[in-house]
Amino acid sequence: MRLSPAALTLRALMTDPDTTGDPWFEKSYLTASDLGALLPYAYRTTGSGGTSMSARFVVEDAVKERQPSFTPEACAGLFLALVDGLPERQWSNLPLAAAALVRCPDGPPRADLAEPARALVRFHLGSRRLEHPHALLAVAGLAGLDDEVAAVLKTGLGPIATGEIDLLLGWEAERRALLAEIVERSYGCPPPLPDAWERLAAIPEYAAFARSALEVADTRVAAIHAGEIPYRADRAFDDGEKTVLGRAVRLALRQDEPWLPDLFDRLARGVAVAPTTARTLPSQGLLYEMARAAEAFPTPEAVGALRAAREVTRHAGVPKQLDRTLKRIEQALADRVEVAFRMPDLGFEPGGRLRVPVGGHAAVISVGDDVELAWWQGGKRLKGVPAAVRRDHADEVKRLRDLTGRARRQLTTLIRALEAGFPSETAHPYATWRERLADHAIAGTVARRLIWEIEVSPGRRVSVLGGATDADIAGITGVAPPPDAPVRLWHPVRASLDDVRAWRERISEDRIRQPFKQAFREIYPLTPAEERTGVYSNRFAAHVVDYRKLYALFKQRGWAADMLGPWDGGSHGTARRMLAGGRWQALFLHEADGSGEHATTDQIRFHRNEDGEWRQAALTEVPPLVFSEAMRDVDLFVAVTSIATDPGWADRGDARRDDYWHTAAFGPLPPSAEVRRDALARLLPRTAIAERCVLTDRYLQVRGDLRSYRIHLGSANILMDPGDVYLCIVSAPDAADDVFLPFEEDGRLGLILSKAFLLARDSEIEDETILRQIKG
Repeated sequence: MRLSPAALTLRALMTDPDTTGDPWFEKSYLTASDLGALLPYAYRTTGSGGTSMSARFVVEDAVKERQPSFTPEACAGLFLALVDGLPERQWSNLPLAAAALVRCPDGPPRADLAEPARALVRFHLGSRRLEHPHALLAVAGLAGLDDEVAAVLKTGLGPIATGEIDLLLGWEAERRALLAEIVERSYGCPPPLPDAWERLAAIPEYAAFARSALEVADTRVAAIHAGEIPYRADRAFDDGEKTVLGRAVRLALRQDEPWLPDLFDRLARGVAVAPTTARTLPSQGLLYEMARAAEAFPTPEAVGALRAAREVTRHAGVPKQLDRTLKRIEQALADRVEVAFRMPDLGFEPGGRLRVPVGGHAAVISVGDDVELAWWQGGKRLKGVPAAVRRDHADEVKRLRDLTGRARRQLTTLIRALEAGFPSETAHPYATWRERLADHAIAGTVARRLIWEIEVSPGRRVSVLGGATDADIAGITGVAPPPDAPVRLWHPVRASLDDVRAWRERISEDRIRQPFKQAFREIYPLTPAEERTGVYSNRFAAHVVDYRKLYALFKQRGWAADMLGPWDGGSHGTARRMLAGGRWQALFLHEADGSGEHATTDQIRFHRNEDGEWRQAALTEVPPLVFSEAMRDVDLFVAVTSIATDPGWADRGDARRDDYWHTAAFGPLPPSAEVRRDALARLLPRTAIAERCVLTDRYLQVRGDLRSYRIHLGSANILMDPGDVYLCIVSAPDAADDVFLPFEEDGRLGLILSKAFLLARDSEIEDETILRQIKG
């Protein structure tokens, strides 16, 4: 095989000590075949430094980011390199060997691999290096040492895990390596094959094994709850069985198997709560495995089952862990268009209402901003469950409460999935959208409060609320939409300024509380400064933030990040969020400031997924909606966690950060605050304090009886006139509770209004700490 000039240079640097040159050139010059051919040389290169080791690092770094391809010669060379020096090195990268087997387009050279494979297997068995059992099984298939390896690996495993090993023993080495590709990674391995799960799902015997393994698990948990198997906390399954069942759940979820939802629900509930009154559970590990599987291949039924498990568990720490995972699952669900909005109607009538007669009374479950269960007698609403109903129909009361909770879980999942789908620009055929969302008894209560774009003819779109009928749409466009017309959520980044203003006015005028911020959603166009910096944005850099709040928000908004701390590499952090169905990734850089309490924000960058490899992208290449949604999250992070939003900061006497606090607390408005200003412009004229309020570029000015005030629309901090004297009000009475708010994401809009109502009537303030500041 001919190598590229770049590959020839690297090979010479690793093999010829007389070769000189700089190996640190752009890795994209290397082809997939180059990487496969160079990897054996890199593995043989040893030392503590020098040009040869630098060349090795270039090759290894490229392999970890990209997909190598192996000729039979390169595959054989890698196996020999793994064996060479093994007695001195006392370690070999078995997952890398298995990875090579599934990256040989012409198939691996089995005869040439047999001897080095035997050496690798005997070393790992002799040294008890068994941390990668599936890779070991794959290599054993080449070595003819199945019986020896199986006997060792089965030791101490339960029947579910040993059943998988028995299945693999009937497979050829490449098939075994495919499973190793999915479950075992090591330093130096290439990225997972993007079609690995698809290829595994195409093996009928593994799909059948996955179902039987889950049925065995379901039967075992049922027997534990029936008292047929003694209960031992967290011992229903051994570690091997838990990982095998996790793979089985992943496969069934990926295939969206029709038999899975009921089994998943039973199993999740069963492992989440002890059959006794203990605050333990049969298998915390399997419950978390199932949650991680749902994160990889989400379905609405899996989300509902995990929420139900969260509610029944008595273990104190499980709900918090599940909550974190559920947020990520709901974001991932938005990218599985084929299953994301599948939702049973639970017997509800159109409009989201269910009436059930019970013992001379009626239970009514209604869906609005929330799901509510109320009890009625005739035309009178009762304060609670009637005593006679509670006494004579306890099971039915429980069923109705469970049904209310189930409907609430469905709505939560739907809302989060819809919002998370914004960057994907997910579209649905009109007929599907009408059936599953707009006309659905429960989902319709969400859809009708959102704005949708319908492509009624090629290139012609109309935006309507989800409650619009076919006749309404035809009245606007002149034609009814065809069944296959694409429908997607409206987003202001794609709309004209006039369209945005019109929708904001409509939402405010009709007092529509949207399930998430849509009409008033912030947009973030690329700036000239960002065009100049090219691959990074400094728009939200150099802010001082409360780090623990920031880290909590990362988790809440689905950003993956390691915690900063006083360990090697712990002073610099990168939070990452997948966007647009995994096609894009946003990176938010931040670093510790040394105190452990605060952090400083830094650049925002974007990577594009190209054939399973992440490549840094210029900001001008990032789709506007992806860019806007990522920047919106970072704006939220800064707006909520910046020390500028702490009204008591001025009293801390921290001279190092005082300049930042004064600048940020009263500085120019970010887009999130600009949207807040727009909302206030529509809300204030409808309030009792309208004549006392004036909006400026940064402030809401309020005229009181004692003084005049300026409330910053970003931080909600207050300056008093004359003299720009700072007024510290940590919170204000909820005097603005009767004011309709079209959105409330971080609490700042309501806080500003509450402070405005308080200060407009400053002569009525009774709090002495506030009065002393006002009167000086």
